[in-house]
Amino acid sequence: MTQKPTRIPESTANELPRELIELGKKIAALPEEHYRELEHSYSQIVDCVRRRRRILNLVQEALSQLRLDVKYLMFDLEITRQERDLLQAQIEDGGSDDFTSDWS
Repeated sequence: MTQKPTRIPESTANELPRELIELGKKIAALPEEHYRELEHSYSQIVDCVRRRRRILNLVQEALSQLRLDVKYLMFDLEITRQERDLLQAQIEDGGSDDFTSDWS
């Protein structure tokens, strides 16, 4: 009995869980009729794991971008509040004569 190569190329083996790689090796070592019976299901699982990993990476990237965007917005909000407070202080200190005469 010759042993078949695993269904997982070595270059992509590091992106799959160790348990899945071991399962692939065990399936490859099965007799031909059992191997053919399981190889399609195994490849579907491998595709599903890869798809989930890609989705997880996309979600992580989106969260990182969202965190950065929130930091920029918080910075902008703080600067806007400082500018508002500065303008209010200028209005209260220097321009009170101009504004109080119109509103009194």
